[in-house]
Amino acid sequence: METTTIKCPNCGKTNRVPAVAAGTPRCGNCHTPLPWIVAAGDDDFTEVTEKSSVPVLVDLWATWCRPCVLVSPALEQLATERAGRLKLVKVDVDAAPRTAERFVVRAVPTLLILDHGAVLARQAGAAPMPELRRWLDHNLSDRAEKDVSA
Repeated sequence: METTTIKCPNCGKTNRVPAVAAGTPRCGNCHTPLPWIVAAGDDDFTEVTEKSSVPVLVDLWATWCRPCVLVSPALEQLATERAGRLKLVKVDVDAAPRTAERFVVRAVPTLLILDHGAVLARQAGAAPMPELRRWLDHNLSDRAEKDVSA
């Protein structure tokens, strides 16, 4: 399983973050929650997403897609703002065709919010940061309300 290096937004130290973990990543130096941003492919997508202890924002993108490249920093910012509460998983659809087929991806970027593998929300196409933030917060608040009522 791969690891990603993430710079702590609080103290600036570089940390290795695993793609799969029992909890959520924290800085080894200051113990602040770290943004959980990882890549996944066909072989590890299920494990990376379904074993997550927090909701997963999946970015199904392609290297040749200009809107995908433009929206990526906004998604990383959202993951940073929600460190410890969200995992961002980036999937290159050209390198992971089975995953793209599983979710019937017809346009990139396609964004999904998953909770233990279940699709909570889906959005195709790039959007500005305020719209992405609203979409994410709305769908995550729906999940929180369902958890409270259960």
